[in-house]
Amino acid sequence: MSRRAADSALTDGRIAVNGVTARPGDKIDPSSDTLTIDGRIVTTGTAPPPRTYIMLNKPAGVVTTMHDERGRKSVADLTANVGVRVYPVGRLDMYSDGLLLLTNDGEFAARLMHPRHEIPKIYRVILVGDVPDAILAKLAEPMTIIESDGTPYALAPVGVKLISRGGGETTVELTLKEGRNRQIRRMCSFLGLKIKRLTRTAIGDVRLGSLPPGKWRHLKENEIAYLSGKS
Repeated sequence: MSRRAADSALTDGRIAVNGVTARPGDKIDPSSDTLTIDGRIVTTGTAPPPRTYIMLNKPAGVVTTMHDERGRKSVADLTANVGVRVYPVGRLDMYSDGLLLLTNDGEFAARLMHPRHEIPKIYRVILVGDVPDAILAKLAEPMTIIESDGTPYALAPVGVKLISRGGGETTVELTLKEGRNRQIRRMCSFLGLKIKRLTRTAIGDVRLGSLPPGKWRHLKENEIAYLSGKS
């Protein structure tokens, strides 16, 4: 179930540990405790699945969710053969592609998504047209966008590196240190720029490399240590 549904079930007293109604803040040991919801056993004292950390090269057109009510292809379809159920760390919108991390380690995921531990995310963006330096420079400046309801939406500046320009398109590398929902698309739209392709190529020192679209691989030990802040 979703975290919200689990919170509601806990608040409503539907969850018990070793026969005792669970309360918010309770801790359990999956290797020895028995957990039930509505009287149905969820764990039976068996060892939890191994902690798993993978990198997926998400193709455009695939949604970052484990279940899509509209029947669209999701990252769950691409990771069904991992052997354990893993969940996305953060998001990539449906029309973007590239590096997406998935794991079953909640603490690892929470650390990566917490603003205090924000690791730079690097994107390669192909823009329509020969975009001049003066416009690209504006991407590196703080920006406030007014939402349709009049609410101001502040976006942090991004690092901008020109890769190539010509032939009717401009390719740049953008680095976000404090990324917000669909920030690159919002910034480009605000500046009148049209995105042809948006690819996440790296999260800090962890790079997508030559991993083919739609494929996944386990993270290396040094990559896990880096993302966990232990290297």
